[in-house]
Order: sequence, then C-alpha cells, then structure tokens
Amino acid sequence: MNTPFDPTTPRRPGLLAKIRASFLTGLVVIAPVGLTIWLIWTVIGWIDGFVLPLVPARFNPEEYIGINLRGIGVIFFLVFTVAVGWIAKGLIGRSLIRFAESLVNRMPVVRSIYSGVKQIAETVFVQSDRSFEKACLIQYPRKGIWAIGFVSTQARGEIARRAEVGGELISVFVPTTPNPTSGFLLFFPAEDVIELDMSIEDAAKLVISAGLVYPNAKDPSQPPARLVS
Repeated sequence: MNTPFDPTTPRRPGLLAKIRASFLTGLVVIAPVGLTIWLIWTVIGWIDGFVLPLVPARFNPEEYIGINLRGIGVIFFLVFTVAVGWIAKGLIGRSLIRFAESLVNRMPVVRSIYSGVKQIAETVFVQSDRSFEKACLIQYPRKGIWAIGFVSTQARGEIARRAEVGGELISVFVPTTPNPTSGFLLFFPAEDVIELDMSIEDAAKLVISAGLVYPNAKDPSQPPARLVS
C-alpha cells in the first residue's frame, strides 16, 4: 500500500509551479508577437523621422490635422522609391545614372563606398542568379566538425583557375550564430559539399536558434524532432 511518504508516489505540482508554468507558456506566446510589433513600430518610426523632415510642410498631413500620424513617412518613402525606380528604367533615367556614376568614379573615397553599398543592395534586393541556391553541410573549420552553409554560386574567373582542385569549385557562405548576416565566404570542391533537403529558411532558423529549432522535412505536420541527450 502506498503512503504519502512513498518516494514512488508522484507529487502534484503546487500552486507556484502551476503559475510559473502558465507564465512561461504565456511568455512563449507573447514574446514573438510583442517583439515583432515592437520591431515594426520602431522601423516605421525611424523611417518617419528620416523622411518627414525632407517633405515640404504643405504636403505633410500633420500641418493640417495637428496629429502625428505614424507611417506617413513610410508612404512618402514608398511613393518616392517607386517613382525613382520607374524613372531609372527609362532611357533618360539610365543616362542620368550613368552620368552620376561616372562622376562618382572620379572620387577616390566616395567611389569605394558607393561601389560597396551598390553591390550589397543588388545582392539583397535584386532577384538574380547570385541568390543562395541551397542549404548545405560542410566540414569547417576542420575535418570532423560540421557546419551549415548556403551554396552561393559556382566559382568563376581567377578563383576557379588558380584553385588547385581537380573538379568544380563552389562558393559557400557560412553564417555565424545568432546573426546569420555575418559569416565567411569559403570555396569548397563540389565533392566536399553535401546539399541538404531543408529549405534555406529552415536552415536559417536552425542557425539563428543555435541548434534549438530543427525542421522536419519528411512530415511537416509533425513537430520537429527532439535532440536525444
């Protein structure tokens, strides 16, 4: 017969334990939503603070209604960006861009800054063959240690010619944790790169979460597989 002092009798969680569990559950639900809203609200405010001082007062709704409407600067920014993009696609716009870039190329310091920012912007915002193709697994920084990378492109030019490999050379971006926007550009022989079935988004989640969020590519309806300690 079991008694209250029998060590095999499971203890019921107390009131404080239940409150703590409920608090942690609520925190898991609220934190992502709250951080997302806060981030969007902060970015909108930052854009407003940068754009609205450049808008003439007669076009600012705040001058007529007396209320600071958050997001007006974002609207002005979107309209201005679309207009610039539409003009840049035309013959006159392309001519103006070439003329402006020729002036910038004559300025030593400005030329380096402009070319670097332009390359980053084209890589991030322009859909081209330079976007990441697949998530992969490579041995880095030495044999026996595995890291997640993103296949960029096949190496070309001088890199491909001078590398002492017998076959194809692939450029791989290896991100850092928890910030995947920084990392290392490495070149691997094609036979040393193991392409993964998981999507680039799932691989990015795995990197950002420091290995806590594993995708389940076989059956997405099932929860991610748990690590066995």
